[in-house]
This record gives sequence, structure tokens and C-alpha cells, in this order.
Amino acid sequence: MTTMRAALDERYSDPGTQALPWADVEDVLTSADLFWVTTVRPDDRPHQTPLVAVWLDGCLHFSTGSGEQKARNLAHNDQVLLTTGCNAWDRGVDVVVEGRAERVNDRILLERLATAWADKWDGRWHYEVDDEGFRHTAGTAQVYRVRPDKVVAFTKGTFTHTSYVPTATS
Repeated sequence: MTTMRAALDERYSDPGTQALPWADVEDVLTSADLFWVTTVRPDDRPHQTPLVAVWLDGCLHFSTGSGEQKARNLAHNDQVLLTTGCNAWDRGVDVVVEGRAERVNDRILLERLATAWADKWDGRWHYEVDDEGFRHTAGTAQVYRVRPDKVVAFTKGTFTHTSYVPTATS
């Protein structure tokens, strides 16, 4: 089992504030409609694009077609950032997840993820599972899991900057 250890960065937080509880960060990750994924091209230039993602079992999951730029980038470099939040400067919580994207090929997990996508968006994101990942009306998609190496949450209004890193527990 993995837990997340929080550390408030007082340099970027209002005086007297406390670290945002991890449960609040998970609520943001679970409920977010949209994420931005940043990958690295083979020539080391960044690439960023919006996508939908699902938080399940302590990991963020997303999908992409094998010919899309992000899939080509991930074949070269598996380091990613996934970002979500609110565009207002004085309210909400922004969250950045850092980690490595790894392909998901386990059919049981893929079935759970297909259900999670359908449930989260009232059936608007419907996938069938196959040996490559997901099938849908536009074709096939590879599915990736990102286990957080680090998560950073920024609260706004009352400003806090909290970092979270995984800590193995038994």
C-alpha cells in the first residue's frame, strides 16, 4: 500500500496555512473533467494537449491513439506531467502529477477503466476492451497509467503550495 506524505512549502504559502489534505487532492483528481498532459518529443521539445483521464487505484489513466503525437513521444520518453485545476487566480485548486506513463495491457484493469470512463462521463466516453487497449468509434487507443512520483497542489484564495510524495507502508 502507498500513502502520500505532504510537505507545505511555506515560501509560496500564506502565513499560518497548513498543507492541503491528500483526500482533498484526490477529490480534485477524481472529479476533474479535463487534464492537460505534457510529454517530451524526441527532439526534447515539450508537447502539451488536453485529454480526459480517470483516477483509479492511486494512479491517473489516460488513452491516446498510437499515431498521435503524445503516443509517439511516450515511445521515446515516458516522463509526463498531468495538470488539472481552475483558471481563476483567486479560487480553486490546481494539481500537477509527475510520473512515468506505462502501457496498461491487463484486461481486468482495462475493463475496470472502461467502466470508470463510462461512469464518470455518463456513458459519453464508451470503450470496448481489446488486446491493444480500448476500441471506440474513432478507432483504437492505447491506455497508460501514471503512478505519481510527485504531486503538487496549489490552493488559491488562501494560497498554499503543497508537495506530496509516495511513502510505502505495510
